[in-house]
Amino acid sequence: MVRTASLEELGWIAEQSRRLEGCSPEEILTWAVERYFPRFTMATGLGPEGCVIISMLAKIEPRSYIFNLDTGYQFRETLELRDRMNEKYGIQIDLQRPELSVLDYERLHGGPVYTHDSDRCCHDRKIAVLHRVAMDYDAWATGIRRDQSPTRADTPIVKWDKKFGLVKVSPLACWTKKDVWKRILDEQVPYNPLHDQNYPSVGCQPCTRAVQPGEDERAGRWSGSTKTECGLHTGKD
Repeated sequence: MVRTASLEELGWIAEQSRRLEGCSPEEILTWAVERYFPRFTMATGLGPEGCVIISMLAKIEPRSYIFNLDTGYQFRETLELRDRMNEKYGIQIDLQRPELSVLDYERLHGGPVYTHDSDRCCHDRKIAVLHRVAMDYDAWATGIRRDQSPTRADTPIVKWDKKFGLVKVSPLACWTKKDVWKRILDEQVPYNPLHDQNYPSVGCQPCTRAVQPGEDERAGRWSGSTKTECGLHTGKD
């Protein structure tokens, strides 16, 4: 059962979010770790933002539980990046997988579900998995930036995530794409080589394409449909 927050807790969370506005990502993560560790976790698709946060957590609290939602449809480059991050920072990014393998899942549904119902595929292979993991934690970190897309423009630093029953912390909410890449280059944080091939946002291989000049950085996700989010960061379930 998904945990609910009391009005008192919601008020406290909103107050903390206002207080942390303008703080550095490291200060925000330090607050989160001090408040919630060891029941603090991070789900990452190993995008540029996630890799930067991992590099910070490796200094702040390297025992933090970090995991990747391995749908079975990820790019080879993404899985190889996980290995490079593990090696560089001495951490273990866990792979959390759905109960059914891709082969069994597609056999059950008569073929790839993403071709005709991408929301169902995302739910079954990402959201349901995060629900399972969330039961053991009180708070989670995400790599959301406000400038990524209109749907993320109002992202608070801290909020109550009613979908998963967790406190949601977005330490990079106030950062720009330029800020993220400056940190990556300054500190030689490993990143996905697909970013150098016009893939600013990398998801599952069948549902991700390179973007064209002038397009939104998330335009390559679920291209040709009205879908813009997998559902992890929206109220829809």
